[in-house]
Amino acid sequence: MLLKRICYHLFVGVCVCSDCVNATVYMNFMKSHRCYDTIPISCKLVIFDTTLQLKKAFFALVANGLRAAPLWDSKLQRFVGMLTITDFINILHRYYKSPMVQMYELENHKIETWRGDSFQRNNFLLSLLPFPLSLFDAIYSLLKYKIHRLPIIDPESGNILHILTHKRILKFLHIFVSKVPKPAFILRQIQELGIGTFRNIATVQQTASVYDALSIFVERRVSALPVVDEQGKVVALYSRFDVINLAAQKTYNNLDMTMQEAVRRRMCFVEGVIKCHPDETLETIIERIVKAEVHRLVLVDRLDVVKGIISLSDLLQAMVLTPAGIDALLS
Repeated sequence: MLLKRICYHLFVGVCVCSDCVNATVYMNFMKSHRCYDTIPISCKLVIFDTTLQLKKAFFALVANGLRAAPLWDSKLQRFVGMLTITDFINILHRYYKSPMVQMYELENHKIETWRGDSFQRNNFLLSLLPFPLSLFDAIYSLLKYKIHRLPIIDPESGNILHILTHKRILKFLHIFVSKVPKPAFILRQIQELGIGTFRNIATVQQTASVYDALSIFVERRVSALPVVDEQGKVVALYSRFDVINLAAQKTYNNLDMTMQEAVRRRMCFVEGVIKCHPDETLETIIERIVKAEVHRLVLVDRLDVVKGIISLSDLLQAMVLTPAGIDALLS
């Protein structure tokens, strides 16, 4: 009985006794479930051959509301990578102001032409087998390699079964959250836990150009930019996925338009600005981000001035990896 009364500190500094729940609840949950468990009964998977034209590939991403697609090399007879919106951003940023290449010329380039011989230098696709690797292994890989998606490969056929993401993992946990004990740290305020990024936040002025935003995406390697006014108040959120609207509307020859105009012209699914405040609990934050089906929350003060960003990676790091003693993957 004496041992049960011994208090110890959680990863967030909470003192826990026998009446409190261990901080490793979510870590144990992830270790007890396989990647295969998260695969939906019915889902859509789009795969591109590397000989496909870039224009058709990006239009296909738009039409299917996708952020990425696995790449198949018919010559090598294997998957060789992923085509993502980041590729589209890099193309636009690299060639928009180039005196040597016109943007319309790139439309006829094939995927393999754009990526060049990168397939030969990086001829592997970071992936996981559905068995026996756990969701904990998946989270570790996602955060360690700073990637946003992880293909799940069938060990027998070599086919891709599903693309696992931070969003899918957190949603899977949320489905079963009522069936697992509630750890004490879940009720603490987000400002106390220190979850998120609070310094040197990448933002873009609404009067800046789209090209300026692309430059920030490339240089800062962030996935979304709060659009702010002169007072620093957030008025919109412009993510990497929003850039694909330029392909949908065929307006990638006009990257000098202001962010205010670019936001107004958006036609595809818009994530929008889902905000949170420092004094809200982690439980509230998780509920909001899962319900809104977004990838991040913008932390603001009571005047709507941007103070930080809380991403899905931040949440999974704090809830799963930090209790396991792994606390340096997001640094």
